[in-house]
Amino acid sequence: MTALSFITPNWPAPKKVQAFSTLRAGGASQFPYDSFNVGAHVGDDNAAVLANRQRLPRYQHVKWLNQVHGNDCILLTPDSEQNQDADATTTTYSGLVCAVMSADCLPILLCNNQGTEIAAVHAGWKGLADGVIENSCKVMHSNPGNLLAWIGPHISQKNYEVNETVLKHFDQYTHCFTKGLSKGKYQVDLQTIALEKLTAIGITNVYTADLCTYENDQQLFSHRRATHQGLADTGRMVSGIYLEP
Repeated sequence: MTALSFITPNWPAPKKVQAFSTLRAGGASQFPYDSFNVGAHVGDDNAAVLANRQRLPRYQHVKWLNQVHGNDCILLTPDSEQNQDADATTTTYSGLVCAVMSADCLPILLCNNQGTEIAAVHAGWKGLADGVIENSCKVMHSNPGNLLAWIGPHISQKNYEVNETVLKHFDQYTHCFTKGLSKGKYQVDLQTIALEKLTAIGITNVYTADLCTYENDQQLFSHRRATHQGLADTGRMVSGIYLEP
């Protein structure tokens, strides 16, 4: 990958821990997936997606998921199958890449202070409500107080309007909702919900990219922005983490 096609988390992770989050530039895909789309499920040309995936660090060792907006976290081994239904992975095996795709939802990367365990979590509002963060930490061996977390690019509160059905799933987090621009709509702060959930578990060392997918149209894919533009779909970024072999 080129320096223009990915960002690296700004966090004090051990040197053995390597992490990245892709941007939308520097790939082979054409409009509306231009250009560094790694999603094979969005209608893009398969050859372009494969070419893009081959630009990733340790691309042969990325364990891709069929993300279903659930709360399952898979414990990865070298023999783990590709495209399992789940929204998070964790491993202690060096070289394996835990990875989650996103285009508005929160990508959350985790590692322990020793650099011996990692995880990648995909958290949209459904995953947050159903406990994908909590379940992922239960699957991990490390004590939550020994973990670092990084929240990657995602849609900001002012650009993410939802209906009352979503609000009803977050009784403890109503302070993270404000009245939306449309009647019966609310704007939700997914990052604050995630931060509070991480803190409640015991993870206090949390870092954020502070990049809104919706607003940064040149840098980042946004499904919500694509919908507002009348497009059927758009590309996906990937956030990955691995332990150096």
